[in-house]
Amino acid sequence: LATRFGGDDLYPSPGPPWWPFQRWARRAEALHISPLGILIHPDYGLWHAYRGALLFAARIELPERQPWPNPCESCPGKPCLRSCPVGAVRAEQFDYPACAAHLASPRGSGCLDGGCLARLSCPVGARHRYGAAQASFHMQSLVRAAR
Repeated sequence: LATRFGGDDLYPSPGPPWWPFQRWARRAEALHISPLGILIHPDYGLWHAYRGALLFAARIELPERQPWPNPCESCPGKPCLRSCPVGAVRAEQFDYPACAAHLASPRGSGCLDGGCLARLSCPVGARHRYGAAQASFHMQSLVRAAR
């Protein structure tokens, strides 16, 4: 596709370089950053991803983003902050090393096989949750990236 339109294709992994996908996504859509560090979408919640980008030499003007309130700010009980078994999800920052170490340990097999409990606890876009196989694939990718 990139070649067909005279651009380059970029992927979020494996880096380096680590392309700023979240920054690009926030420029394209009015998204908010969740306590998990994942962008939250008004319809899909935490269940969407940017798997690639096209880079063109010419600047492309984007339509104006339609703002919407951050659902994390008014979320009752904030279940994502209390459902991680190792406390990796904090309001101020996601503890990536703690999460990766847990996933790589025998105690982390439930999260590794079934998906992030904090992510699964988010009520926004719950009907779009990944199936177990897809969730496991992404959790295993997180462990590989931490090595």
